[in-house]
Amino acid sequence: MAVASDLEALERLLGHDFAKRVLLERALTHASLDPAQSYERLEFLGDRVLGLVVAQMLLDRFPEENEGQISRRFAALVNAGSLSQIGAALGLAHHIRAGAGVTNEAIVADVVEALIAAIYRDGGFAAAEQFVRRIWAPRIETVSRPPRDPKTALQEWAQAGTHGLPSYHDTSREGPDHAPSFTVEVRIEGFEPVQAVGASKRAAERDAAAIMLRMLGIDPDE
Repeated sequence: MAVASDLEALERLLGHDFAKRVLLERALTHASLDPAQSYERLEFLGDRVLGLVVAQMLLDRFPEENEGQISRRFAALVNAGSLSQIGAALGLAHHIRAGAGVTNEAIVADVVEALIAAIYRDGGFAAAEQFVRRIWAPRIETVSRPPRDPKTALQEWAQAGTHGLPSYHDTSREGPDHAPSFTVEVRIEGFEPVQAVGASKRAAERDAAAIMLRMLGIDPDE
């Protein structure tokens, strides 16, 4: 059980006092500690609440942009990397209840979504929306142009030349089922392959593409 003073400190960071603190505790509990009381169902719900609020924020903030541009902004704001950065800023790793040595960036990202759902279920949509707007508004304002996903940027660069399409290959999977680590290699004809490690295959592919772009001297947003 989490220490009450720690939970009170987290509530202040979140800007929400829980009437049902059990929701907060569940949002912080990983399946490696208690599979029956883990955050997984809350994470599923929080992902949807987050998506709705961020989508509305982007449509309001950038009325002149088309769906494709908004989609690129959206993907960058709600991906695991962005969520883990937000979780780190909130100091969530200190509060997560998990088995020894289990906590990683992917779990921190999951907990951010679980907390959004916990706030939603405890205080309603308005409370969850207020939290998301407060945390995500500064991030929306810091990016002047719609970002491109590294995999998309690498594919477009390859298609414009004579190198063929990038290919991604799983080279290894390590760790337990609740905290896997994937190594993915990206290859382009005529260049040395590069590898990246991520908590999911998608994250590893994205990071491998980003490394390849840097090696090629390409700005993905150009």
